[in-house]
Amino acid sequence: MIAPRRIAVVDDDREMRESLRHLLEAAGWRVDVPPSAEALIERVAADPPDVILSDMRMPGMDGMALLEALGAGAPPVVLISAHGDIPIAVEAMSKGAYSFIEKPYDPRRLLHVLGNAADRRRAEMEALRLKRRLADLSGLDRVLMGDSPAIRAVREEIEDLAATDLPVLLIGETGTGKDLVARALHDISPRAAKPFIGVSCAALRADRLSPLGRADGGALYLDSVSAASAEAQAALSRALETKRFANDDGEEQATDFRVISAIGEPVEAALAAGRLREDLLFRIDAASVTLPPLRDRREDAPLLYDHFVAACAETYETDAPETTAEDLAALMAHDWPGNVRELRHVAERRVLAARRGRGSAAEAIRMDDGGDAPGTLREAVAALERRMIARALKAQDGRMDDVAAELGIGRRTLNEKIVKLGLDKRSLL
Repeated sequence: MIAPRRIAVVDDDREMRESLRHLLEAAGWRVDVPPSAEALIERVAADPPDVILSDMRMPGMDGMALLEALGAGAPPVVLISAHGDIPIAVEAMSKGAYSFIEKPYDPRRLLHVLGNAADRRRAEMEALRLKRRLADLSGLDRVLMGDSPAIRAVREEIEDLAATDLPVLLIGETGTGKDLVARALHDISPRAAKPFIGVSCAALRADRLSPLGRADGGALYLDSVSAASAEAQAALSRALETKRFANDDGEEQATDFRVISAIGEPVEAALAAGRLREDLLFRIDAASVTLPPLRDRREDAPLLYDHFVAACAETYETDAPETTAEDLAALMAHDWPGNVRELRHVAERRVLAARRGRGSAAEAIRMDDGGDAPGTLREAVAALERRMIARALKAQDGRMDDVAAELGIGRRTLNEKIVKLGLDKRSLL
C-alpha cells in the first residue's frame, strides 16, 4: 500500500490555512500546519514532507527567505502569491522553487501541481536510497576508502555513472585501484547480473577478438588499453563500433555490452606518443574518471594503513600492532609511488614483523625505497604542510587569498606558516 502524500503548509492567514488543510485532507494528503516559517524549518530538518506549500508574503520570514533557508536537498517548495508578487515568485523559481500558484487559486490546479511535486520528490528520494543501497552492497566505500575530498568526488562519480550505459575510461597510476573500481562500477549497475569480462590489452591480438563477445549483456573491461598494439587497437575500434563478434562457429553475431577501460598514463601523453589511437579513444571515453594517486590524498594513508593492518592480522591469525606516532609520521611523509597497492604491502610486512615482536611502519616503508622517514610526527606534519602550501601556491598563481581559501585557513595563518616552514614563494611560481 502506497503511503499518503505528505505536505507542510505555512501561511500567516488562519482562514487560508484551514481552507488549504480541508482541501488537501479531502484529497487524501497528510497535512502538517506549522505556526510559522521558522517552525517549518525545524520540522523539515527532523521529518521532511514530500512537498512544502508556502505563502509568499508573511511577517518575519517570507516565502523567499524560507526558500533560501531550506537550501539544497530540501523538499520542493510551491509558493502561493498575490498578483503583485508574481515577479518575486518568478525570481524564487529561478532560485529553486518548484512552482507558484496565483491567488485566488484553482483547487484542481493546486492539487495537480502539488501532486507532481510530491511524486517527483518521492522518485528522487527512492533513486537516492537505491543508489546508497547499491553502494553499500558493492562496498564502494571500501574499494575507494578514504575521506579526502578527492576520493569522495571519485566515489560520487562512480555512483552517478553506474546507472548509465556510457563507456567509461578509468585513468590512474599503477596501484590506484582501477581494476577494483571497474568491477565496482559493474556491480552497482543495471547489468550487474550479467558477465564482467576482463581483457589484458597487452596480450590482445587483432585476429583474436572473438572472446570479447562473451561480455554480451554485461561489461567488457579493457585493462591497460594503451598497451595494445596499433593493429589490435584498430581492430578493437572497428569491433566496438559494430558490436559484432564471431561466435565459436565462426559466425558473426551482434552483442550488447558496456565498455569500461583503464589506462595507466595521461591520455594526452599516450596520444602524442602514438600509444593510443584517437579513433579508439572516441569509442571508450564517453566519460572518464581520474583516480588520484595516494600522494595527492596523503591524509587517507593512516586510515588505509589501519584497514590493511587489521585485515592482514586477521589473515595471519595474530594481533594487529598498534599504530604509533612514529608510524603516522612515516605514513604521512612517504610519497607512495606504488599507491594503495604499495601501502597494502607495507601493512602486510608490518604485521609479519610484529609476529616476531619487532618492526615499524617506517622500517616496512624503507624496505620498499631504502629512504628515510621523518623521526617524529611534528616533522611529518611540517613536511605535509610544506607540500600542500607549495602546491596551492602554484595552483593559485600566488594569489594569497585564494591559497588561504583552498587550504581552509586564514590569510594571517598562511603567512605565518610560509615563514615558519621556510618556503620561498618566488621560487615556486
